[in-house]
Amino acid sequence: MFPIRLYVLHLRQDDPRKCTALKLAKHGYVKILYNIREIPKRAILLNPHAEKAVSPEDKSTISKQGIVAVDTSWKNLGNIFLKLKRKGQHRALPYLIAANPINYGKPTILSTAEALAATLYIAGFKEEAKKILSIFKWGNEFFKLNLEPLEAYSLAKNSKEVVEKQFEFIGTPYPR
Repeated sequence: MFPIRLYVLHLRQDDPRKCTALKLAKHGYVKILYNIREIPKRAILLNPHAEKAVSPEDKSTISKQGIVAVDTSWKNLGNIFLKLKRKGQHRALPYLIAANPINYGKPTILSTAEALAATLYIAGFKEEAKKILSIFKWGNEFFKLNLEPLEAYSLAKNSKEVVEKQFEFIGTPYPR
């Protein structure tokens, strides 16, 4: 059994043959949820619209409560996160580059597997992050493309520092 509880709310919007969440479930790394009510109330919930970024200060919550990702088409993000407002502790991922074959090289458009791995890495679960991406041919490429930012984010103290580091990687000044 995987040492960190990983959940995916699967909304059945993508091609199941290309779905990284289903492949992670097949390998026993994640539990697939099909109903919003199944989401653990205190888990870290990945939300691209969250006000706080994932940071090392989330490590304790992740080890006790787990991480929830939402597997939905980027084209259909819509209001799903409004429906999830009262579920979990919402966190956004900082700037990272996708390595999956569908969105290779695109900033911030990560697959579910990449999002979970990035969250694990930033929170200090680096070996677990590498393990879940090891089942994908392109998994190691994600770490090659993002090693410098992932390391910097994992050394930040909190969400604010992660966001400051993100602005350094984007190449724009941090708004004060």
